[in-house]
Amino acid sequence: DEANRPGSTLRLQQVMLDPKQDLQPMVTVVSRSRLEQMISGDTSLAVAGGAAPLPVFATEVERRVAEATIKVLERYESLPSSTCLLAEDVQRGIVQYVVEAIAPSQLTLDGIAEAPDVAAIVNKTTRLSIEQSIDIPRIVVQPRSEAAVSYAPFTLDLSGIRYQPVERDLLIQHLRTHEQETLSFSSQGPHELKLEDYVVHGLSDRDDVDYDSHADFLYGLVGQVVAHLTSYLSEDDTRNVLIYHQKQIAAFVHVQMQAHQQEPRVDFDVIVKKGFTRLKGSAYTAKAGEPVHDFRQTIEDKSGISKMVFGGFQHCLFEPVKFQSDTERRLSIIIEREAEKWLRPAKGQLQIVYKLGVEYAEYVPDFVAETHACIYMLESKARNEIGIAEVTAKKEAAEKWCGLASAHTAVNGGKPWRYMLIPHDTVSENATLEGLESEFRG
Repeated sequence: DEANRPGSTLRLQQVMLDPKQDLQPMVTVVSRSRLEQMISGDTSLAVAGGAAPLPVFATEVERRVAEATIKVLERYESLPSSTCLLAEDVQRGIVQYVVEAIAPSQLTLDGIAEAPDVAAIVNKTTRLSIEQSIDIPRIVVQPRSEAAVSYAPFTLDLSGIRYQPVERDLLIQHLRTHEQETLSFSSQGPHELKLEDYVVHGLSDRDDVDYDSHADFLYGLVGQVVAHLTSYLSEDDTRNVLIYHQKQIAAFVHVQMQAHQQEPRVDFDVIVKKGFTRLKGSAYTAKAGEPVHDFRQTIEDKSGISKMVFGGFQHCLFEPVKFQSDTERRLSIIIEREAEKWLRPAKGQLQIVYKLGVEYAEYVPDFVAETHACIYMLESKARNEIGIAEVTAKKEAAEKWCGLASAHTAVNGGKPWRYMLIPHDTVSENATLEGLESEFRG
């Protein structure tokens, strides 16, 4: 009734659902790598104007050896770069692991008298893996020592605190027997000697609060709370409020403490645990029966792009892909034209962590694209979002990661990493990566 009343702050809106558009069942679409298709010989993804890569192995036995090789290559990700896989001693080790992984009976099939050349297949598969991948290092930043959290001095905002004392006696009636008893305020256990102790004890139980290091600071903050309460309550009533609302008050103080938390000054060690990592595929949801769209095709209803899947690429390492906006689709046209290979990184692939306030989260950029000169990490955003705190935090984390990755590749014969944050209204199909870099590289 309130929602239907004219001038009400609650307003009902009628939404008509189209069964053909809004009520279709959803299915999972798995993005598969070109490497997997080339080894398996699966040409089922020849869609949307593109052609699936041609198979490179003629027999089932060769494909078994190649698939075993791909799994074995993960043992060598600690090498500085994937090109190190071609070293003679490394190749010998890979061959040995592959032979151990495949039973001798699997190296021949009925009607085939001669076993395959495992060393040749391993070498061919290794080269193929290098060609159909981008070296993404696994970078770990570790503090050299534990650093205690510290807080900047501040005055609590207590304008929202107006607790009142509660009844001192609680009448309890048992439903089964109808017997009654009274739980009195005085029976709640021994009183704390200091009023501040009720809340300080609750704060010291927090994982990020070290009582020994911050005792004076905690008592100073809770002292402000006690002073505020006693400004309108008696000492007895203040104790009542602190007993019955100590959890809420402790949480209230803790939130403001986090906002004034200071970054500890700590020295860090940068460790590159892996010079390259196996690329991860993605899984998307799409409407059942939805076709794979040609990424070059202009989409009239741009609001529906996030529900579509796209294909037809020649240089994308995984297909099909999904875009969240038409800007991303147009940016993919530029990348497809100019990059040697590229992908939409999956969650957990880069492991870039950014901090927003007191929370940490993983940042997954829109694209990673390798050209003849460098490896780009690209992100497109609406222009009005460029300066917001979250986007800025992601940008700073990505630029730091690219700097560390470039330092690693500089001494191992690899390409430098470069990050770009690109406003949506500058992405046109005739733009170039170099032109965008000159304007928007951090």
